[in-house]
Amino acid sequence: MRRGLYLMACSSLIALIFLCLAWELRLAPVQPGGSWLALKCLPLLAPLFGILHGRRYTYQWASMLILLYFTEGIVRATTEQGTGQWLAIAEVILALIFFGASVACARLTRPSAR
Repeated sequence: MRRGLYLMACSSLIALIFLCLAWELRLAPVQPGGSWLALKCLPLLAPLFGILHGRRYTYQWASMLILLYFTEGIVRATTEQGTGQWLAIAEVILALIFFGASVACARLTRPSAR
């Protein structure tokens, strides 16, 4: 079970990084040709190393960071149309998967659970 949650957290975080880049540079940028909004993926790189190494502390703080992406996805899913709306829904789904997996991993690796 722990391995599956670890894989879910890793894959959803990596997928969210690529989604943010593709969204703002190619698929549905705010401005034609891409925008500086692609830099929103940079904060997702901060927990990547810790998540890939299964560090409990990283799961804890990254689960709070991901809520910013969940919020952005909800806002853009309700205000945009077409491709942008579907990308926002994908962002919300990936953020929820990462949140659930990271909270579960942090809970399973707590010292009292061992």
